[in-house]
Amino acid sequence: MSSTTRAVCPHCGWPDDAEPFQVVSRHGTATGGTAWTRCACGSLQVRVTDGRGTRVVSRSRPTAARVG
Repeated sequence: MSSTTRAVCPHCGWPDDAEPFQVVSRHGTATGGTAWTRCACGSLQVRVTDGRGTRVVSRSRPTAARVG
C-alpha cells in the first residue's frame, strides 16, 4: 500500500499544485516557462514548467508583514 504525499508550502500549507495566490511575473523558456509567484503567506516562489510538469524549485520565507 503506497501513500501519496502532496507538496505544500512549509510556511502555511498552501498546496504547491494549487493555483498560485499571486503571479508576480511569467517568462517563457526554451523548455517551457518560469513563473515567480507569491504564496498566500507572502513566500516568494519560483515555479518551473517543462516536460515534467510544474514544480516549485525555490521559495523564500514569508514576508514579516504577512506572518501571523
